Amino acid sequence: MDAEGQQSGVLTTREALNQAREAGLDLVLVAPHAQPPVARIVDWGKYKYEKDKREKESKKASKGKQEVKGVKVSPNIAEHDLATQTRKTRSFLLDGDKVRIVCRFRQRELAHPNVGRDKIQSIINAVEDIGKPDKEPTLSGREMVVVINPKPPAKAKESKGPAEPGEGAEPTVMQEKLEQAIGAAEAEKPVVPGPATESEAEAEV
Repeated sequence: MDAEGQQSGVLTTREALNQAREAGLDLVLVAPHAQPPVARIVDWGKYKYEKDKREKESKKASKGKQEVKGVKVSPNIAEHDLATQTRKTRSFLLDGDKVRIVCRFRQRELAHPNVGRDKIQSIINAVEDIGKPDKEPTLSGREMVVVINPKPPAKAKESKGPAEPGEGAEPTVMQEKLEQAIGAAEAEKPVVPGPATESEAEAEV
């Protein structure tokens, strides 16, 4: 296709490049595996911007479908493995997904459920800035489960600068003190007679 979006037919690569140069634009392959390959004459910067924008919107739409991701731990999980599961949990929450953490106990480990609860709680504490459990971890059979929901992103508060004079805003305490200090300084200045104006000179005479 040419710069106007019209099909130019089948051209050689050299002919297509010459057309692109004459238009001051770029030749971009949009379907390299087609027979024959399909190319467009476009502004590459604009084309890439619009392409990235479409991909971002598509990705954003797909993220709207929230999923429940699973993370597994055990009462005797090693520290580096627990750190790995914590990072996975953060990644899932940042993607907008819920995370179901499961701690599975062996028969003899059921005598000390608090050990597994502590492992789950360490993950909860590590992601509390971006996620919140729907309830306390619960033990059912040989599994302790909790679901963490992603927190909505916090909106930054708008910082308003000092109001401009004449906008009807009340002056701040600092402004009032500054004005009082300036007024007091002006009142203490000695009055120095300046040169008489022409009208004053005539009156004196």
